[in-house]
Amino acid sequence: MNCADKEELAEFWAALLGGEIVYRADELAVVHTERGSLCALRVPNYQPPTWPNGDMPMHIHLDLRVDDLDEAQAEAERLGARAAEVQPGPDLWRVMLDPAGHPFCLTARAPLLPVGPQPEKQEEN
Repeated sequence: MNCADKEELAEFWAALLGGEIVYRADELAVVHTERGSLCALRVPNYQPPTWPNGDMPMHIHLDLRVDDLDEAQAEAERLGARAAEVQPGPDLWRVMLDPAGHPFCLTARAPLLPVGPQPEKQEEN
């Protein structure tokens, strides 16, 4: 994820996703979670996406499944996110902006997916 402050963004996502920063270099920081990794990449003259409209399109969008929207929003805000001005379906999901301005959604409606490799389905004869 592009940003102006790689440390701030990596720390935010590590805290929100329950991960840890596993690698740092001059221009990047890598966050690893049990479900994958994210990279915060500092870019010169970074401009955040403008959502839902505007000149700068979204760079990435994540939907995060939560049990309680109000609690999850409060925790995301405590960690440095802010609620987007436009909330198309606040009873279904909350559009949030991370510290670098990337939109992401909190939702209690996404299906629970298992973590890790799944056994192959065997065909029935």
